[in-house]
Amino acid sequence: MDSSMLRATLAAALLAMSSIATPASADVRIKDIVTFEGVRENQLIGYGLVVGLNGTGDELRNSSFTRKSLEGMLGRLGVGNLSDEALKTRNTAAVMVTATLPPYARLGSPIDVVVSSLGDAKSLRGGTLLVTPLNGADGQIYAVGQGPVAVSGFSAQGNAASVTEGVPTVARIENGAIVEQEIEFDLGRMDSIRLSLRQSDATTAKRITDAIARSGVATASMLDPGTVEVRPRDASSIPEMLARIEQISVTPDTTARVVIDSKSGTIVIGANVRIGEVAVSQGGLTVTVQEGAAVVQPAPISVGDTVVIPQTRIEVEDVDSGFAVLDGDVSLRQLVDGLNAIGIGARQTISILQSIKAAGALHADLEII
Repeated sequence: MDSSMLRATLAAALLAMSSIATPASADVRIKDIVTFEGVRENQLIGYGLVVGLNGTGDELRNSSFTRKSLEGMLGRLGVGNLSDEALKTRNTAAVMVTATLPPYARLGSPIDVVVSSLGDAKSLRGGTLLVTPLNGADGQIYAVGQGPVAVSGFSAQGNAASVTEGVPTVARIENGAIVEQEIEFDLGRMDSIRLSLRQSDATTAKRITDAIARSGVATASMLDPGTVEVRPRDASSIPEMLARIEQISVTPDTTARVVIDSKSGTIVIGANVRIGEVAVSQGGLTVTVQEGAAVVQPAPISVGDTVVIPQTRIEVEDVDSGFAVLDGDVSLRQLVDGLNAIGIGARQTISILQSIKAAGALHADLEII
């Protein structure tokens, strides 16, 4: 396609995009855009030992904490007088154990744990986690973990080569810990509760307040763009009120934003993004290099050497699409669709978006990651 045809195609595509599209919107449940006061998870952490490894555990001479932990554990089990020669095993690994305590977890409830190697172990495959207390941020024990670990990755090696798939030093234990202490929080005794928006926005908070008031379930007041306080309208308890509120649907409002991943060329565009009147021109430079060789031989019955002479051919093609003027209040989604329709790739589109932002015509936040 020559420059005149490309210019005409770009102008036609941008002209077709001049119609204004209504931003897409969708109703979502309140429970999907807010968190409820008191309904939260808690992080747990512990230190333990994984045993039963097939020679892929920690090197005890390099991991002093593994040695001391092993000595302490065996000492509590009645095994004493251990010398350095007696501890040469590679079947043990020191690990950090992490878990998430769900809200309102009760005594005896099972939770999943993640086991991560702390020393120089090669793999945790086939190991078993010994009894490991899991502490909260306050230092108290809320769960105890134990059981065989499940590793998704693997590692294999020989004398001259090795291969590793995934991360064999991280494992999971499904239902690997038992809750031993509950977090005290009586939701039923509260006379009001606060809803925290996952993304603070005054418009969304006002819509939530109005939707709850129309439902008749509770009275609601907006404390700030990120918090709405609700109180039961009748004698219903707070848990019953939350069960009814979380099913109410609202249309959240979002900030106009464009997110660009420059490494992969990914572009994510919000529905509310708009651009003002601006002129766009996209040019491309194509350089073609062809390598060849010519063979020169001496004449028959003569003295000489055969010589190979390299030959290089370079062609440069400069394509200019010309300028096209976009009327104001055009959807950026329409712009990108039009640029894609005429064959402009993601990386060229990123350059155009950055230039439009620099010109002050992009009415949105441009975030580059």
